[in-house]
Amino acid sequence: MSDLPRKAVTRTAKLAALPLGIAGRATWGLGKRIVGESADLVGRELQQRTAEQLFKVLGELKGGAMKFGQALSVFESALPEEVAGPYRAALTKLQDAAPPMPTRTVHSVLEERIGPDWRELFLEFDDKPAAAASIGQVHRAVWHDGRAVAVKVQYPGAGEALLSDLGQLSRFARLLGPLIPGMDIKPLIAELRDRVSEELDYGLEAQAQQAHAEEFADDPDVVVPAVVHQCEQVLVTEWMDGTPLSEVITDGSQEQRDRAGQLLTRFLFSGPARTGLLHADPHPGNFRLLPDEKRGWRLGVLDFGTVDRLPGGLPAHIGAALRLTIEGEAEAVYEMLRTEGFVKQSIDLDPDAVLDYLLPIIEPARADEFAFARGWMRSQAARIADPRSPAHQLGKQLNLPPSYLLIHRVTLSTIGVLCQLGATVRMRDELEEWLPGFVVEEDEGESAAEA
Repeated sequence: MSDLPRKAVTRTAKLAALPLGIAGRATWGLGKRIVGESADLVGRELQQRTAEQLFKVLGELKGGAMKFGQALSVFESALPEEVAGPYRAALTKLQDAAPPMPTRTVHSVLEERIGPDWRELFLEFDDKPAAAASIGQVHRAVWHDGRAVAVKVQYPGAGEALLSDLGQLSRFARLLGPLIPGMDIKPLIAELRDRVSEELDYGLEAQAQQAHAEEFADDPDVVVPAVVHQCEQVLVTEWMDGTPLSEVITDGSQEQRDRAGQLLTRFLFSGPARTGLLHADPHPGNFRLLPDEKRGWRLGVLDFGTVDRLPGGLPAHIGAALRLTIEGEAEAVYEMLRTEGFVKQSIDLDPDAVLDYLLPIIEPARADEFAFARGWMRSQAARIADPRSPAHQLGKQLNLPPSYLLIHRVTLSTIGVLCQLGATVRMRDELEEWLPGFVVEEDEGESAAEA
């Protein structure tokens, strides 16, 4: 597939084939069961075949289908190893690449948006894309002042494709649910739809990226390329080399994994505190590990098309609730969750049961350092997904307020990447440094003591 399939009927037909394929495989599985094959073995094979078809179609379609696949891919750590192993490569491939659009299409977009003399802005322009993703692809070039740059060109019809794909996917979200135990697919798709207009607006992306580039300009740990030029459907930024995090996940040394994990955690919490913006697309294709003589490695950050605007940084209630949970203050945590809307006023829960539900999830924040692993992620997913478990029953009664939806997804996605890395991270250090409310301020503590 060399171009973005734009006709609604073509895209709908491809996506509609997914649930039909799932239904067909379910019938095949029933037949296997009838002739006496193990239910577990049949179930695993069914899941593998479903995932292979899903990610093949999503990768071909790009657009919203590709965006959904990328969002889903960071939760690969939650899958049982015997299921995840066979199709991990197909799934993580969505984090970095998609079939490119033809050169003539790229040239026509540049001519239409920059002007007929667009080539005069570049000393060199590589027609072969360096990367292709959900709504655009990137070409390496040399700007007229000699700087190496990345030229991001939006696919024609990307907006229509995004909305069409996500609407179609939402219709059979229930069938996709078993791919990621413990995760409700439908809210993920709805939230991606809500962000479509922002991600298509390269002007907003340029503003968010430049704000980060200026704030992190002299940072010893994080590198953000500066914006060079922007117009509708085209964004030019400084080029950044480095090893994609997806390659570190596959082939990196433990030193690289640990360093990448620490810096990724640092960026997650420091970004909102320093810029008032939360980078909201934390899949491995958007990060690079850069060699550094003094510190060994720095973290390069790309793609600011989706951000959450948090002028005061991350909400202090998150840090306070996390601190109180670690301290075992069940009643205080429960009251805070009710106040913030995580527990609806019409529902009564046992505060101690809520604490028991939360403690395993926040384990990385309790330890001086924590070794993230796929096994830990799978155990958390299984605990919440099992209908027989108290955690599952309690989790169904909790609510996620809309204002916290994107923060929740970004945090969960980042943890998924840390588990893919298998990184040992001092998360508590980053929380103490950057998360409002996690550390009691002196005047706050004195006021509490006086009371």
